[in-house]
Amino acid sequence: MISTAEYAALSASDIARHVNRGELSAREVVTAALARIMERDDAVRAFTGVWEEQALARAAELDARLARGAVLPLAGVPIGVKAGEGADSFQNRRLAEAGCVPVGATSVPRTRQGWQTYGHTDRGPTLNPLDPAWSPGGSSAGSAAAVAAGLVPMASGSDGAGSVRIPAAWCGVTGFKPTNGLLPSRDRAGLNSPGVLVRSLLDAAAYLDAVASVRTASAEPAAPPTAAWSATLGYADTDSAVAAAARRAVRILADQGVLAVSADRPLTLDDPAPAWTALRAGGRLPADVARAVAGNTARLRDCFAHADLLLTPTTPHPPHGHDGPGARMSVALTWAFNITGHPALSLPAGRTARGEPVGLQLVAPHGADARLLDVAARATRALSTCAAAQGGGCAT
Repeated sequence: MISTAEYAALSASDIARHVNRGELSAREVVTAALARIMERDDAVRAFTGVWEEQALARAAELDARLARGAVLPLAGVPIGVKAGEGADSFQNRRLAEAGCVPVGATSVPRTRQGWQTYGHTDRGPTLNPLDPAWSPGGSSAGSAAAVAAGLVPMASGSDGAGSVRIPAAWCGVTGFKPTNGLLPSRDRAGLNSPGVLVRSLLDAAAYLDAVASVRTASAEPAAPPTAAWSATLGYADTDSAVAAAARRAVRILADQGVLAVSADRPLTLDDPAPAWTALRAGGRLPADVARAVAGNTARLRDCFAHADLLLTPTTPHPPHGHDGPGARMSVALTWAFNITGHPALSLPAGRTARGEPVGLQLVAPHGADARLLDVAARATRALSTCAAAQGGGCAT
């Protein structure tokens, strides 16, 4: 049997490898996941419901298939399912076909009023595993918290304005939003893309292959990809401490040869708030809003004609408390790419001087999802190496 601590240390890719080799059964893994949730979730409140009976039955079915010779890319991997999306959504069906086992529904905000970047359960608000005083972000709050707490290695989310990337940044995990339209949108406006929360970039790549049959490259590129950096996108009120932490991560990546960063072409977009609101409401865009959308699209097209990636902080401010964000717009740096549809992800980029988690957002051209994940995997390794060495040999 596998202990809950051993289970929590495994990535989704680790689990699938062990289960496919017969070193662990799907039932053993799912039993450990359910035990881990029972032990730890009262301190996090990531789940609004746990599907114990269904999960164990699904695990038994998988073990029977594997005994007959089946090999599944995500065999026996327990996943959390964003509440409101359900196990029958397109991406969750695809994940189940790849061998995943849904173990429960993860929390979302109680209402749709205001910019609520936190989760709600009948036991109280979802707590950030990094510090219970902080919001975990939202709206995929419980999914991020469940992954960060080691309850599951992978959880589904959806991202209409940053709802995967923001909680990833604040919980210290990775959140990936594919190119809009690669998977069926969850709203009529096409803003809301399915997405995933993981601790390992290998797991994000396995997710993309499972849900969209897109595989990342394995070979090292001949030269580092080029990247443009912007702390504000020309309009966001980004805290200096957050910008500094994200920029420090960018310098590490440049020093380690992961990226070649250029500051020669500063990017200035129009604030996407009016456009996002108008698109979400439906109907014809006012002329000035349509011009702003066209202008941002053209500027991003020019940006990606000269750079492979665009880098920004994921959020303009650190995690707020459970009283809410107030007037601050947590989505200020993310929702532009729901409008334009570019693939984007957030990876952990360190902390501010006060210890607050900061995410680094990587944005790629349309359809470059696989390349984005490949670069992000190399970036994560470089940042982790520097962190393990306590800054030795890395930019400060």
